[in-house]
Amino acid sequence: MIANVACLCATVRAASRELTRRYDAALRPAGLRTTQLSLLSRLEDDGPLPVSRLAARLGLDRTSLTRELHVLGERGLVVIDEAPDRRRRIVALTAAGSETLTAAWPHWEAAQQAAFAGLGEERTARLLADLRAVAALATETAA
Repeated sequence: MIANVACLCATVRAASRELTRRYDAALRPAGLRTTQLSLLSRLEDDGPLPVSRLAARLGLDRTSLTRELHVLGERGLVVIDEAPDRRRRIVALTAAGSETLTAAWPHWEAAQQAAFAGLGEERTARLLADLRAVAALATETAA
């Protein structure tokens, strides 16, 4: 056993939880959590999507996505309809979802600026590059 070896996975998860906590706190006045903002943003950018494709685009499992969609659907921020072939469900952003997303962006921007300021420009750039490299592992593994 090697002494004093940091677990990459545990360290990244702890960092992710801390950043998520900070962004969630900033988004609270808009009534969204970070995962919900990402979901609404993806729908705004891509338009209506099948649940499976939306899950893949967000890097979420279908169970987690379904839970989030249920909450957002009850709030009237998304609608979920069956596709014409009735084998898929299609998720779309509503007007209320678009308005909520627009109202949330300034809060997200404040969290983003605070994170960048806390880490510094150079460290933030390195961290983003490193995290993109880690995320690319999923693409390499799938290929």
